[in-house]
Amino acid sequence: MKYIDDDYLFVEKYRPRSIEECILPERLKKTFKEFVKQGEFPSLLLAGGPGTGKTSVAKAMCHEMGLDAWMVNGTTHGNIDILRNEITQFAATYSLMGGGKKKVLIYDEADYLSWKTQPALRGFIEDFSSNCTCILTCNYKNKIMEPIRSRTTVIDFDYKKEERPKMMGELMSRIEEILMKEGVQYQRSVIAELIKIYFPDIRRVLNELQRYSASGVIDSSILSLINDTDISKFIHFLAEKNFKGIRKWIWSNSSIDYNSFYTTLFDEMLKVLEPSSIPQMTLIIGDYQNRAVNSLNQQINLLSCCVELMSENEFK
Repeated sequence: MKYIDDDYLFVEKYRPRSIEECILPERLKKTFKEFVKQGEFPSLLLAGGPGTGKTSVAKAMCHEMGLDAWMVNGTTHGNIDILRNEITQFAATYSLMGGGKKKVLIYDEADYLSWKTQPALRGFIEDFSSNCTCILTCNYKNKIMEPIRSRTTVIDFDYKKEERPKMMGELMSRIEEILMKEGVQYQRSVIAELIKIYFPDIRRVLNELQRYSASGVIDSSILSLINDTDISKFIHFLAEKNFKGIRKWIWSNSSIDYNSFYTTLFDEMLKVLEPSSIPQMTLIIGDYQNRAVNSLNQQINLLSCCVELMSENEFK
């Protein structure tokens, strides 16, 4: 399989190699296991928030089925010429795996593909369907044009409230296994707090875990560092119209995923605003979320959003 794994990173070193190893709700795991059992699957569009397992599922399924797969990223390989040349050349040739197996193109972060490239991808899915299957992943399926969605089986990685406790328990067990293999001492209560803050973004959990494990110990001394990323503190600064506090929080959490943060911000603002302010808040966050797609400085864009939220809305 044409993957380039960085064995230093926990997210790659311990990436699942089978569907059974993936941390998923049983309903989704059953679907992907059935694909493996059948030995084939239609072109797929896996949609959901960052770090929820979309890419891991795509890789694990191809590995488990022994498929000749090539993964490309929409943020770096979104040019239409790359699709027409390199990707088409990959799809047009027979699989090296033999046995009449199809090749698989995994197009990660496909929602970054331009509206010029997406029509070409639609044609690609049709033209090479006999030889190559596509798995597209995206955070926002509304950014994928309807003709592509209609040509793929869309699977949403949206985890229901009742499914989360079991998944969080499985993640805790997986993390303990990783830390034991890495020789890192830890306190379970601290790991639980880390999961509570970032779940269902499993990638973020593992990245933060690796960050804090650099010293060889994960204990209560890092709780203050973890809690600094708690959005409740951010919301408190907004309600108090504390510009200095907001600016410090944003600059201290420069690694947040801005694609998902605006959605989280919207959900949290619903809890603290007067009902009459909710329509205006919706317009503001929607505007700045749209700007974030092409923003040269995400921190300034978010800070500007906060200034409008503080000045244009009434808090409870």
